Formats: sequence, C-alpha cells, structure tokens
Amino acid sequence: MAEHSHKHDHDHLHDHDHGHEHAHEHDHHHAPATSSCCAGHACASEQERSAPIPAARLEGATEEAVFFIQKMDCPTEEKLIRERLSQMSGVGTLEFNLIQRELTVQHQLPSIAPLVATLKALDMLPAVKSDSLDAEAGRDAPDQAAAYRIPARRWILLGLAGVAALGAEVLAWSSGDERSLPVIGLALAAILLGGLGTLKKGWIALRNFSLNMNFLMSLAVIGAAVIGQWPEAAVVIVLFTLAEMIEALSLDRARNAIAGLLAMTPDMATRRGEDGVWSTVPARTVTVDDTVRVAPGERVPLDGLVLSGSTSINQAPITGESIPVQKQAGDPVFAGTINEQGAFEMRVTAAQGDSTLARIVKSVQQAQGQRAPTQRFVDNFARYYIPAVVVMAVLVALLPPLLAGAAFQPWLYKALVLLVIACPCALVISTPVTIVSGLASAARHGILVKGGVYLEQGRQLRALALDKTGTLTFGKPRVTDVVSLQAQADQQALLQLAVSLAARSDHPVSRAIAAQEEIATVEVSEFAALAGRGVQGRINGQLLHLGNHRLVHELGQCSPELEARLQAFEKQGKTTTVLCLDGQPQLLVAVADTVRPSSRQAVAELRALGVEVIMLTGDNSHTAQAIAAQTGISDARGDQLPEDKLKAIEELSQRHGVRGVGMVGDGINDAPALARADIGFAMGAAGTDTALETADVALMDDDLRKIPDFIRLSRKAHAVLVQNISIALGIKAVFLGLALVGMSSLWMAVFADMGASLIVVFNGLRLVRGLRQRKAAA
Repeated sequence: MAEHSHKHDHDHLHDHDHGHEHAHEHDHHHAPATSSCCAGHACASEQERSAPIPAARLEGATEEAVFFIQKMDCPTEEKLIRERLSQMSGVGTLEFNLIQRELTVQHQLPSIAPLVATLKALDMLPAVKSDSLDAEAGRDAPDQAAAYRIPARRWILLGLAGVAALGAEVLAWSSGDERSLPVIGLALAAILLGGLGTLKKGWIALRNFSLNMNFLMSLAVIGAAVIGQWPEAAVVIVLFTLAEMIEALSLDRARNAIAGLLAMTPDMATRRGEDGVWSTVPARTVTVDDTVRVAPGERVPLDGLVLSGSTSINQAPITGESIPVQKQAGDPVFAGTINEQGAFEMRVTAAQGDSTLARIVKSVQQAQGQRAPTQRFVDNFARYYIPAVVVMAVLVALLPPLLAGAAFQPWLYKALVLLVIACPCALVISTPVTIVSGLASAARHGILVKGGVYLEQGRQLRALALDKTGTLTFGKPRVTDVVSLQAQADQQALLQLAVSLAARSDHPVSRAIAAQEEIATVEVSEFAALAGRGVQGRINGQLLHLGNHRLVHELGQCSPELEARLQAFEKQGKTTTVLCLDGQPQLLVAVADTVRPSSRQAVAELRALGVEVIMLTGDNSHTAQAIAAQTGISDARGDQLPEDKLKAIEELSQRHGVRGVGMVGDGINDAPALARADIGFAMGAAGTDTALETADVALMDDDLRKIPDFIRLSRKAHAVLVQNISIALGIKAVFLGLALVGMSSLWMAVFADMGASLIVVFNGLRLVRGLRQRKAAA
C-alpha cells in the first residue's frame, strides 16, 4: 500500500484545492486499468508501464496529438509502442490510457505523419482523435464502441479453424499417425484460418526484440509442429484465438460499465431561437444561456436552471437514488435525468461535454487509469514471474537431455507447455477488472471514487469525523416548535403575525420563520429592524415585536416561566424567537438546523461496521450535544476552529493508525482536516465543480448512508481481489506441477489459461452490481 501523504499529481484528476497532501503515490500515467491482456498477452513490467518518457528532453513549446489505437488493449502493445516512439527524435512524453485505448504524445515534429506511420508499422490501426497542429483532425475518428466489436468474419474463420483442428485430432487418433499428409493439411488449415493474427503479432514482437506472449505462443505452435505434434499445434492456436476473443468481449463490459451512462443523455434538444421559435437541434450545438424546453417523459439534455414550470425529476443517473426530486423555478437540473411530470423551460448552464454527468464519467475513466496498490503488487510480481518461468522452461528442455541422457523431444514438449502456462494474464487482469467494476458500481449509485487506491483503502477506515452543518443536518434553519404563551390565544393567528414580520427581514432565522408556505402574510407598517435583537412593526394598529431573548429582557417581560422555556430550547441547540404584542410575550417560535432523516441510520451502520464516528462543529457545545443525541453520536465536539479539527484528525490517526481515518466536510472551511485525513468525502457534489475536483470520494447527493455503502463495497472488492489472485496463482501452480511430471499437454495449458482468465474476469464483474439500491429516507 502506498504510504500516507497523498501528494496528488496536479497534471491529472486531483487538483486538491482543499489542501490534500495525501501521498498515495498515484500513478497518473494511465497505466492499464482494464488491461485486457487477453489470453495470451504477457504484460509489461511495472517500470515499463508506468515510467513516462521525460518531458524534460524536449525544450521549448511542444505539440500534442491524441490517437485512438484500435488494437491497443494490453500492456504488450503499450510496451511495443513505447519502445518504438521513445526512440524517435522530437518525441517527448507518452501517456497511455488503455481503458479508452488512447495514446497522447507530446512532440516537436512538423507533422504527426511519422507517428502515424510508426503505429501502422506496428499494426496498431491508429486513428487521430486530436492534433494541436491541425484543428480539423479527429472529425472522422471511428466510433470507438463500434471498433470494439468483433466482426462476424473473424468468428466464421475461427469456426472453420476449429472444425479443421478437430478433424486433425480425430484423424490422428483414428489412424495413429500424427504426421500423415491429411493430418498435417488439416492442422495447417486450422493454423492459417485461426492463428495468422497471433503469428503476425509474434513476428512483430521478434522484430522489435520484445518478449511477450504472442511471441511465446508462436514459438510453442511452431515448436509443436517441428516435433511432429501437428494436431496439438492446431488445437493450441484455435483455443488461444478463441480465448482472446471471448476475453475481449467480457472485458468490454468492464470497459463500458460506466461509459454507458453517457448514452442516457439525449442527442437532441428543443431550443428557443433568437426569433422566439422553438426547434429541435443537436444537443452538442446548444450553448450556455440558451433556453431549452423539456417535455414530460423526456430526458434532460443538458445541465441547467429551471426558468418556468414545475415537475419531479428522477436523478438516478447522477445521485444513484430513483426517488423523484421536486423541481421549480431556480432549481438545478442535470443532463441525463428523467422529467417525470410537467413540462418546464430551463436556462442551460453547461455545454454537453461539460455536464455533471460527463464530468462524472471522465473522472471515473481517469480513476481507472490509476493502478491501485494490489495492482502494483501484482504487476511487480509478474515482472519477475515471467522471466523465471521462461528460464525454467529452458532448463527443463536442456538439463535432462544433457545431464541424464534423456530423449530431447519429450522434454522440449514439456518446456513448450511451461511457456504457455507462463502467461500471467489471469493474474494481471484480476486486479484492474475488479477495481474498474467497483468504481463503476459506485458511480452508478452516486458515489464518485477518485481512484482504485481509495476503493481499496475504504475497507481500512476505523474512524470518521463528520462536520455538522450540511452533513448531518440540512444546513438550513427550519421552524421546529411553535408554543403559545397565552392559554386562550389563537396560535395560528399569532403565527401569521410572526410570519408577516419575519418576511420583512433578511436574517437567516427570520427567513426560516417566513418560510411557512401555508401561511399568508398581512400588511406591516412602521417596520424597523432592531440591531442584534429583532424587528418591530404595526399590524392593524397594534405594535408588535419579534426578537430574541435579549429583546424580551429590554421590554421587561422575561418572567421566570418564560426564562425556563427559553433555556430549555437553547439546551436543545435551538434559536428561540419571541413574538410580543403591545409589549406582552404571546408566542415562542424555535428554529434549528434539523437533522437529515438518513443521518441516524448512517451513524448506526458505520458503528456496525466497526467505525468510530465523531462530530466536529464550529457551533456551540449545546447545539453539538443536541445534534449528537439525535444522531446517536457519543463523541461530539463543539466550538471547533479549523486548527481544532486538524488536531482531532491527528488524534484519531494516532489512535487508529495510518490509512484509518476519514473526514466528511465541505472542502473549504475544513481544508486542514480534510488534507490530514486519509480519505476526504464531499457531500452533495452534484453540479459542484470544486467538490468533484477536490474530494477523494464525492457523494453526489446528501445521503450520508452512502459512506457505509462505500466501505462495504471496498471490503467486497478486497475479497474479490483476494479470490482472483488465489484462483489465478492456484491454477498456474497446479498446471506447472502437471507439466513438470508430464501430465499436462499444450492444449490443456491454453484451456487452463483461458479458463482462469474468464473466471477472474467474471468474478470481478460481479462488483458492477455490488451495491443495493437505497430507499430515500422519509
């Protein structure tokens, strides 16, 4: 696990405004997240994959070209490309994103033609996505989703190859002669129909002096043919090609697990033109401040603010919750959400590519490009594992014949089996597929995790510090109690007077009282604000005062009974306002920042998971204890300045150890504490650029229960990682043993490798549905 200090690379996802100095040692060079090191791609080493070509070798201004590489789906291809391009004069930094099959090149070339030619020479089928030298470049780039599809022609050829290979096996078995012309003819047909692609890749690897699985597999097939095992050579190449194709299909599911969210955004929008006429136009052409109309049942095409109309919106693609949210004028709406009821008009606040949904997808895609700690361990293991097995294969082929006079052919065959078994693909893809699936599952449920390092680290949380305002509470004062002080008084009439006075003030407490929508206001005359005490005015000729405890004292009306009531409310953390009629107290209105319905359940779930929960708030201790009592928190600390919160986090870190402390806050006032915590959480990040950029984990809505969900997902991801690594290594160990005692054949080795790869892929993909759907708290 990377050491705690969180120094995020500012060239990438984490521009940590809140001061995150977490040294999680993120690898921001787009190491393969879904390394589809398909059944047979020996993966490049950690150093080869993560070490960028130093940008310092290029002085002065550089140009940038981005390529979509249709055949780059594994570190094998990345290694080839890196080795070739890094030797070219004028080429600087190379950044690979295997998830999106993208290559970004910083260069000082007069044109990108040499880059394109080199990539084509490696049979990588490059397409230019963007080129800083040519503004028109990239417009004709192929549809990436279509490029992932395997054409029907390849399946037909593979089917014919399979029939030929099976025919060769049957004929050899029935005749007892593996070297007859019909057997050799059928085997050659199978190799040519199903294995030319692999042999071609093997030849390219040999030309570039790159030891990878395509070369090893080619060597195994040629070796089997040389020693007369023609039927087995045919079966091996067919199984290998089938494994690549099946695994590519299964890995596409992981690759596109989150990208499918973007498909929820409609391509067209109904926009009002400058002449006032409504027309349907492509959503990508709509600009900021345009007015768009959304009909009932339609998806919202872009981010915006409601101008007119009211409706309910299903925000599941953004927040993960399917309970509709009521929207009216002034409320934000997000691209991809579903308008369930009334039509409304909105003002666009972000272009299509800058929508909240687009930023979520981009963040997850970038997070997928960072290797998690377990993946780094596996990559380092594979770095030594492959050469070790190759050396073992050479020794198996040479030592028994040289030292013991054994027959050469049987031991060469065992060596070839060992080479096939050497493929570490099941092991190498076990971690990225699991991490990608976990990140996608979290995003679909409204939890944006900024990298595999946090997904793995979540299971280690042992303490969580919560800010109060906006986290445990709504962050907006609301009326909680209305108490009449006169036995025979009409409480509703008195409340109407209080609301009418409060409506004339802009004080937060007054705004909370005035927010009683069911009460109509009446005319107030001679209105005046009383600084630090409240307001006064006349209604129907009667003098009214609406103010705090101090105002009642100044009016000389604070009786022992009223004093007791005021103190009781204050102990509950409530702000109390008194309505006085002609100097006599008539009505008490208590206002408080109310607790979210989901907060108590969230705290209970965190405790059940073994996480200590404390509350850190700048409010007074009375308020802190009152909120703590309502949410089930035993450790609540009030009057906390930013430096006090930092000390609290440091205290928790000393008690629970490295990587064990999380902090939930707004990313601004709590910056020091968030920076010191191992994982920083942001609440209600939907539509908030700062929260999306700065938090390690962003909760897209205000449901605190998503944090225990995140911890459970982290623990499940860890369990799946352990399962996958155990499966991959276990199968390798079994077949290595079988090969050494002569009980494993070439086709069995390929079949075992394919089986292990598919098992770990599908096991990892279980995490895509790893979170249960939450019901909104009442």
